[in-house]
Amino acid sequence: MNLKNRQVLVTGATGFLGSYLTEELVRQGCRVRAFGHYRSDQSAGNLSLLPNGTLEQVERAWGDVCDRDTVDAAMKGVEVVFHLAALIGIPYSYHAPSSYVQTNAMGTLNLLQAARQAGVGRFVHTSTSEVYGSAQYTPIDEKHPLVGQSPYSASKIAADKLAESFYCSHELPVVTVRPFNAFGPRQSDRAIIPTIVAQRLADIDPVVIGNADTVRDLTYAADTARAFVLAAACDEAVGQTINAGSGQSITIGELAEVICALLGGGAYKSDPSRMRPEKSEVQKLISDSSRAADVLGWHPQVTLKDGLIHTIDFIRTHPDRYRPMRYVV
Repeated sequence: MNLKNRQVLVTGATGFLGSYLTEELVRQGCRVRAFGHYRSDQSAGNLSLLPNGTLEQVERAWGDVCDRDTVDAAMKGVEVVFHLAALIGIPYSYHAPSSYVQTNAMGTLNLLQAARQAGVGRFVHTSTSEVYGSAQYTPIDEKHPLVGQSPYSASKIAADKLAESFYCSHELPVVTVRPFNAFGPRQSDRAIIPTIVAQRLADIDPVVIGNADTVRDLTYAADTARAFVLAAACDEAVGQTINAGSGQSITIGELAEVICALLGGGAYKSDPSRMRPEKSEVQKLISDSSRAADVLGWHPQVTLKDGLIHTIDFIRTHPDRYRPMRYVV
């Protein structure tokens, strides 16, 4: 499928990864409708940070994926859907699990039903590596069992299976992209990298983190966005789930050390109040992205070090977005 000049809908467009995808789709010549959660001030969120002239090429729509009326309205005339809208904060899912089920599962169902009714040509659904739980083997391929170790991951498993069911039952042309820990400029201080960077820029030493021993696979957000675009354009990808990760692993403690070194030194310490419950903690995530390479021709292009440098530069020039002394759930 050639995406140029096609009408595409991006849900969650005002978020971190959604803004990168929106930017890439505009670059590819798509007609982009950005669907964001309604706010009375109609804030563009991360879309306001797009390069000059990009936002002016984006049609903005406001609503809530839990509200079928606004979803149906946003779906009119759409040929390709990129569904990224979700509640993503894992610690908060312990406190508000119902809201995660409503947004992540029922919201996805609303999008699938509306897309089916509209006869869209491609539906790209966003999963998460968290659905694998702690790795039973590494690297993790798409055949790895799904384990709901948090209400967040359980709600995303439900969403993934709903997307799969619409492909199997209704022949909706669904592709599921499963990102591994995207990072980069624009990411909020809910995430570990901005948390560490903001603390060091505020001269906090040692920086405070949660579990230092968990292992993650970090992928630059612009690379992840390219995986989404390639998945939408690839006919062979329909009906498949595709990992998008670097295949490189690093512990959170090692990550803190790398960031501190880039910022002139410093140490870290673990705070038990920032740790997940033991059985909920996902200990190790390392992607096997062979399918992405074979089917999509996708490979990450930005190294961890370069991505961290870009992220540090962004946080340094946008200090008002970050609260280094506060733990963000």
